[in-house]
Amino acid sequence: MSRIDLHTHTTFSDGTLTPTELVELAAKKSIKVVAVTDHDNFDGVLEAIQCGKEKNVTVVSGIEMSTDFESKEIHIVGLFIDINDENFNSALKALKEKREKRNKRAVEKLQGLNVEITYDELEAISSNKIITRAHFAKVLIKKGYVKSLKEFFDKYMGEGKPAYVKREVISPKETIALINKAGGIAVLAHPLLYNMTNDKLNEMIYYLKGLGLKGVECIYSTHTKEDTKYLMSVAERYDLKISGGSDFHGSNKPDIDLGIGYGNLYVPYKLFENLKNK
Repeated sequence: MSRIDLHTHTTFSDGTLTPTELVELAAKKSIKVVAVTDHDNFDGVLEAIQCGKEKNVTVVSGIEMSTDFESKEIHIVGLFIDINDENFNSALKALKEKREKRNKRAVEKLQGLNVEITYDELEAISSNKIITRAHFAKVLIKKGYVKSLKEFFDKYMGEGKPAYVKREVISPKETIALINKAGGIAVLAHPLLYNMTNDKLNEMIYYLKGLGLKGVECIYSTHTKEDTKYLMSVAERYDLKISGGSDFHGSNKPDIDLGIGYGNLYVPYKLFENLKNK
């Protein structure tokens, strides 16, 4: 069965494979379609598309955006986006500037905790100067302050921890509008990671649909078959398209393999066909 993966990350955000390496891995695993959905940028998409042409892998231009619902951070994946859209790129430039300020404040907080770290060190290990908390973790693991990504978040930069700095995000309305106006499809990413009750999740999805949400990520690496079945029923209830992806990050999330949902459940090719027919 042909399979796909519509949620992946590269070194242009917090993944550990370059766009070329990601597509080469997809080809090796006989994955026919892969979406590059790095956080807040399109910078790895063109490289992936070029490699996809050589490896006979269809590359979907995508992005993962952070926004919020009732003060809870949620993520929206955009698929099939025109990466040259001027309004979208202007918004991303502003977000990048806010991210830089946030990261510099986090460096200051860590230094205040007697952690030896500099902003220059983070820039040196990041692609295109896009620094994420995974880069902070890499530095701290290398220096022996923590042993794992989980310990890093638990001790330093998880929400509510001493070096955490709240991210400034754009509203769900603006996020979804940017995606739709750039020819894309807005999909709610990993709905069950927000730890909402079923009623609250349904309320949020109904609200987001009113803003232009077009799909729900029903097949995901941590969803059980029961989770997937439930989310598919929710998508059907609100007449939303079904999407699926692993949220692959390479060695930053070693338990998540490319193209695989929970329990080795593949993301079927028919989802791509349905999504591309906007």
